[in-house]
Amino acid sequence: MTLLEWAGVICLVLLGVGALAAIYRIVRGPSILDRAIATDVLLIVISSALCVEMAVNHHTDNIVFVVVASVIGFVGSVTLSRFVAEARKEPNERA
Repeated sequence: MTLLEWAGVICLVLLGVGALAAIYRIVRGPSILDRAIATDVLLIVISSALCVEMAVNHHTDNIVFVVVASVIGFVGSVTLSRFVAEARKEPNERA
């Protein structure tokens, strides 16, 4: 095994631990914001795992999936933050 393959295995193990922690937070909550952030973290972990796999195997076949997952995560986070910001406004602040 080369050094890059060892690094890839270590990265994938750590990303797997992060994915399990994110899934635990999605299941346990306690609030919808915790679940939304954990979903975003899980999407980032999946994208990172795809990048590690591409680096180890010397190809760029999955780059479209990484870009699409990044865009979906960004749009979802912005949408959720705008929704939360609107919900926290005082009733007299809404115009």
